[in-house]
Amino acid sequence: MDKAPFLDELQNRVLALLADTPAEDLRRNLKALLNQQFARLELVTRDEFDTQSQVLARTRAKLEALEARVAQLETRRSA
Repeated sequence: MDKAPFLDELQNRVLALLADTPAEDLRRNLKALLNQQFARLELVTRDEFDTQSQVLARTRAKLEALEARVAQLETRRSA
């Protein structure tokens, strides 16, 4: 037996009951306050974080290759 439709219906009914109550006003005010506070934190999305992680990994690989090349050139020079 699938409980998802029952739970969806229950949620919809509870939300409908709360729509015109002080609880709904409180929910809206709390949501606005939280959105405002999150905006101040300058958070990034998961997609932005993943993209920057990939850029960092590529940059790190290039840096390691350059360090190895410099070490190789320094070895040749001193020989």
